[in-house]
Amino acid sequence: MVDGDTIVAVATPSGRGGIGIVRLSGRDALRIGAVLAGRSLSPRRAIHCVFRDASGEALDDGIVIGFHEPASFTGEHVVEFQGHGGPAVLERVVAACIAEGARPARPGEFSERAFLNDRIDLAQAEAIADLISAASEEAARAALRTLQGAFSDAIHALMDKTTALRAYVEAAIDFPDEDVDFLADGEVARRLVLLTEELGQVWLEARRGVALAEGLSVVLAGAPNAGKSSLLNQLARRDAAIVTDIPGTTRDALRERIDLEGLPIQITDTAGLRETDDVIEAEGVRRALRAIGDSDVLVYLVDARAAQEGIGSRKELESTLGQSLPPHVIVVRNKIDLLGEAPSMRCVDGIDVVSLCALDGSGLDGLAKVLRRIAGLDAGDRSNYSARTRHLVALGVADEAFADALRVLEHTGSGEFVAEDLRRGHDALGKIVGEVTPDALLGEIFGQFCIGK
Repeated sequence: MVDGDTIVAVATPSGRGGIGIVRLSGRDALRIGAVLAGRSLSPRRAIHCVFRDASGEALDDGIVIGFHEPASFTGEHVVEFQGHGGPAVLERVVAACIAEGARPARPGEFSERAFLNDRIDLAQAEAIADLISAASEEAARAALRTLQGAFSDAIHALMDKTTALRAYVEAAIDFPDEDVDFLADGEVARRLVLLTEELGQVWLEARRGVALAEGLSVVLAGAPNAGKSSLLNQLARRDAAIVTDIPGTTRDALRERIDLEGLPIQITDTAGLRETDDVIEAEGVRRALRAIGDSDVLVYLVDARAAQEGIGSRKELESTLGQSLPPHVIVVRNKIDLLGEAPSMRCVDGIDVVSLCALDGSGLDGLAKVLRRIAGLDAGDRSNYSARTRHLVALGVADEAFADALRVLEHTGSGEFVAEDLRRGHDALGKIVGEVTPDALLGEIFGQFCIGK
């Protein structure tokens, strides 16, 4: 159990609402709750009462519930005051709790205590924040599955198999005089291959989960009047950007958060790329180039009448823009209606080329398909859980460690090195669920949570 102070915070969003919740957690939570409620709190029993401070002044009229350790979210004594959702009312309840010895909670401290008290692991704790911030129904479902343990179960299964294999290798090292050479009989190599394959499947699922949780950063760029703002409006399903026939209408980056068939996307419309003596437009071009460099995906629009087959290779586009490109590039041939063309998708010189009409939205499904494929969400794919970039990094370290173990086994047969590589892979997996986690990482993770969660 965490031996810390009793903490208090408003657990509902800021602003006014019909209901507001103040949450306490810690050794003195039940005592403080009894003072404000005017009576002792039975486990998990809702009591309707008037909340009063130590002087007897009424603070609010509502419901109080006590949860006795360890059967609570944090694993400590927890009390919830469920009253009216006015900010002034909630702050009075918080102030009364502080007067009785509680202190204000840090961001994410309730979830951090749940982790430290082994009520949830680190991946589940992160899923709480992902569930709160989910930008689509699919992302919310994935985050809930992680909170319920789906991702953690997959990681623990990998860790258990790694532990079993480590034990097998250690036995071979400790008993070298046995008649059977355990390291040379093929069993370790076979199990390593299976372990790597299973890890690869988990990585694919996690990659989809990262896309759902974090989304993609997409920048629309191209020459003036290429149709960037029209495309943004089609994707956003509203008039988010001003559209005119006058070149240079868009002067600054315009950002819009959209849900593209369950995939959250931060899409940025930028100023048309061209040489200009206009100081304001030149600044817009500079910001456009900076946005391109910071994005995950560049969607480069061209007029289909001037670009029958796209714009050439990635190298040619880098030369045109005068800078390096993000990891993924899509060329959009816009205004195909003026050529009488039908929407299409193809790959030219290693770059996806989508032909569409941004004015009426025809061919937009092709662009959505390419973006979902880039995110690892091909048609019909669903992620079994949410995940974060740090999880992919840890899975990558584990995969590299297992690959090293297999190479060592094939070339040297050194059991000691194989065992060390397996330990390295096991530790990398342990970082995902918090079994091997530096304190600095915990502070970074829980510091991103809202206060009261």
